[in-house]
Amino acid sequence: MEQLIYLDNAATTRTDPRVVEEMLPYFTEKYGNPSSVYSFAAANKEDITKVRAELAGILGARPEEIYFTAGGTESDNWALKATADAYGHKGKHIITTKIEHHAILHTCEYLEKKGFEVTYLDVDENGIVDLNQLKASIRPDTILISVMFANNEIGTLEPIEEIGRLAKEKGILFHTDAVQAFGHVPIDVDQMGIDMLSASGHKLSGPKGIGFLYIRKGVKIRSFIHGGAQERKRRAGTENVPGIIGLGAAARLCAASMEQRAKRESALRDHLIDRVLKEIPYTRLNGHRTKRLPNNANFSFQFIEGESMLIMLDMAGICASSGSACTSGSLDPSHVLLAIGLPHEIAHGSLRLTLGEDTTLEQIDYVADKLKEIVEKLRSMSPLYEDFINGGKENKA
Repeated sequence: MEQLIYLDNAATTRTDPRVVEEMLPYFTEKYGNPSSVYSFAAANKEDITKVRAELAGILGARPEEIYFTAGGTESDNWALKATADAYGHKGKHIITTKIEHHAILHTCEYLEKKGFEVTYLDVDENGIVDLNQLKASIRPDTILISVMFANNEIGTLEPIEEIGRLAKEKGILFHTDAVQAFGHVPIDVDQMGIDMLSASGHKLSGPKGIGFLYIRKGVKIRSFIHGGAQERKRRAGTENVPGIIGLGAAARLCAASMEQRAKRESALRDHLIDRVLKEIPYTRLNGHRTKRLPNNANFSFQFIEGESMLIMLDMAGICASSGSACTSGSLDPSHVLLAIGLPHEIAHGSLRLTLGEDTTLEQIDYVADKLKEIVEKLRSMSPLYEDFINGGKENKA
């Protein structure tokens, strides 16, 4: 198979040609600044308003609760830092989890240096937050709970509705990083008690450099980027009109195909998981078997170095990753895999495969076949594996 097989859609997705087609006029024909008063530019402001309403409709929100950003990282930073700034007089305590994206974790570290206290919740072996621990962690000075909707590495879906209900009962703001989830699984901010939500365009076949932060009406957080009066004086800077149009087009397409796409991707995902677990010994699936994103499969292979596996997969025309693209240059094992209880040596031998709408059954079978060959080859060169086969003590996954 000579074609490129792209199974790293959690890192980024191919921009849908239909999305690009909708964006193109805003580079060369409809290029007016939406803040200008003449009709040529005002038309762009109207188009942005339409996108805002579309995104709100997908979430069960109101248009005025959608604020455009440069992507998920900015949205996460805004939610946490602005909440700390606006509600710091009420309390200095924030609750999050040990498996959040680094956009959350590093922002929490920043806030700790500013005098805030952060509780990092444990997760179970599947990556699911313990609601009892969350409840026990709440203090009179807790001002924010931030728990991701779906983990970007192992794909586990968190009990968002239960967390939202608990936060509401205690009068605490609830933010969720939904960068991996928006456009892939149903989200209703009212039903789930979500006060703030981060999303990014390039995770759902939209363009890079565009995202949004949903802020429930009544949440009193302030501007994160100061300057002009854009985004109702809450996020300064000339609007990325082509990006906003692209985000809206991608979200619209994803919403329309979500149910059918999820069913198809889940079937392919499960086929891949079944083949890998049955045909490659000393392998474990990371993340919950069923409560996971439709397109995510994450494995750990004993006696294997993940970097060598990725290189050999690349040579076979397969794009994959060992975890978050934001930490791909790090030699440290994934903080997510360590948090679910994997020892360093097994966490180092992990592989994330994330499917897309173009992924086929033929490709999945090709990947499974190649992966089986690669693991066998790498293990044949591993002294640890040789010792194990010859009677050494098993290092259980």
